[in-house]
Amino acid sequence: MSGPIIVGTDGSPAATAAVRWAADDAARRGCPLRFVSVVDHWAYGIPKLPTSGGDPLTAHAERALSAAEAVARERQPDVKISTEIIEGVPSRVLRDKAKEAVEIVLGSRGLGGFAGIVLGSVSTNVAGHAPCPVVVVRPGWSGGRGEIAVGVDDSPECEPALAYAFEQARAHGDALRTVHAWHLPAHPLAPEITYDVEEVREAHRRVTREKLADPRKRYPEVPVREELAYGHPVDALVQASRGAGLLVVGSHGRGAVGSAMLGSVSRGVLNHAECPVAVVRSPSAA
Repeated sequence: MSGPIIVGTDGSPAATAAVRWAADDAARRGCPLRFVSVVDHWAYGIPKLPTSGGDPLTAHAERALSAAEAVARERQPDVKISTEIIEGVPSRVLRDKAKEAVEIVLGSRGLGGFAGIVLGSVSTNVAGHAPCPVVVVRPGWSGGRGEIAVGVDDSPECEPALAYAFEQARAHGDALRTVHAWHLPAHPLAPEITYDVEEVREAHRRVTREKLADPRKRYPEVPVREELAYGHPVDALVQASRGAGLLVVGSHGRGAVGSAMLGSVSRGVLNHAECPVAVVRSPSAA
């Protein structure tokens, strides 16, 4: 591995769950861990210069980092750990740090500088922009094994997600479940058009097989279970997340800012999945 797994932490329950997931992943993949806490003074109208009594936000960040390190060392004592406090806007700082990371791990909601109105605004912003995979972990996650699930479609953007999913399945020693959602084309102006359902289903099955051909050759040790699901991709992927250890999705978004760059499927999955979610953006969408 060429870089660390970076974890944004603020001491919240979601951040603690992210620390646990990242510690396990670092141990599996042989990566160092770097915990980052961002101090955003201006979000609270607090001057950057500390008062004589000290800076409460920096003190909170120090406590969050100490707590994160303690959790990680108890869980995976052999993983190399470093910590860092950075002044700035959390989403911008973490997006910048992503350039040197093999992945970013975040909680879905946070406190202080990581607070969000819905699914953490920092999580959606970083997942929408970061050039490396971004794993979002919900509060309460404490471990447990399960298959790796990944969404497959006919776009080039799903290929980096597939590569990451195969790597994770190999590292976990678990099977990979590929999910391809499909439905019959709709023609509102020509409702009389009909389709051979079996023919359409077989065409979608070929899409999955073609996408899996190369990664199957690179990861022959990973058992793969292919699934065709009739319906909306978000519904199919959320269903697959139940009992999964990790759900991997590609991002097709090309919007200008924030969650617009995630794409509707990625946003929907992040909001509703029942396991940790990895969003993997392709270089062309970055």
